[in-house]
Amino acid sequence: MSIRHTTLALLGLALAACAHAPADMPAPPPGSLADAWRQDVAAIATADDADGRRKAVERRLSAIGLDWRAAPFAREDERGTNLLAPVAGMADAPLLLLGAHFDRVDTGRGATDNASGTAVVLALAERLRARPLAHHRVAVALWDLEERGLVGAHAYVEQDGERPALYVNFDVFGWGDTIWMMSPDADGALARATREGAREAGIGLSVGEQYPPTDHQAFLKAGWPAVSYSLVGASEIEGILSMYAGKPPATAPRVMEVIHSEHDTVEKVDAEAAARALDVVEDALRRWDAMAG
Repeated sequence: MSIRHTTLALLGLALAACAHAPADMPAPPPGSLADAWRQDVAAIATADDADGRRKAVERRLSAIGLDWRAAPFAREDERGTNLLAPVAGMADAPLLLLGAHFDRVDTGRGATDNASGTAVVLALAERLRARPLAHHRVAVALWDLEERGLVGAHAYVEQDGERPALYVNFDVFGWGDTIWMMSPDADGALARATREGAREAGIGLSVGEQYPPTDHQAFLKAGWPAVSYSLVGASEIEGILSMYAGKPPATAPRVMEVIHSEHDTVEKVDAEAAARALDVVEDALRRWDAMAG
């Protein structure tokens, strides 16, 4: 999640410095879907620098079998490289674009923020390539320099990126009992599909417009349709929004003790929870696609 739009970074780090270290989460069983997701998180988060993180994503895109391309950009004195890849679907079908940022702040390993969201996009790419949607063409975008002000996503929108039928963003997807969905329309087609899937899976869902700043905003600013997903604890959401509003709660939400801090390591993610939520999101995307038939 971006630090440029708010004083949240300083506030969150101050609270985190006063708090005990959040507990580590157990590793999932080897060979499970949760383990595969965690391995992707680890490959990105253990890289030493931005170049290493990007190369870890590139290797995974190649392993999936995607014909990805690097898209260098320059914007407002910032330079970076997005990664773009078609996944599956007919060339003339409407575009569903899935995305997440792979960069991190200097402190910590950026596992929750945002190797977790990047790993979700990679998992969905693999699944949707193996079993394509019926009515939409799917592509993925992994953004650079989100933490510097959503720079990579803005560059895509401004520099002749293809307007999608829908952009779906993933940021901070590390643990929790609740899928947090930013949707301008709480009763929109994908929101309804997510609500149905979450109910059937027994996972909490919170849908609304109030949500931390991240890459979906570049699309909405351009008038392009976009939503965003996070995975957090239900009890954290109110505190997160309060912190973004400059009104820190008495106790910092766990996520704010982790992101943008030395605690943002692979050991903090809950792969089992992320895998369950990932299944719900995939199911929701397939339900949404079927509505277009």
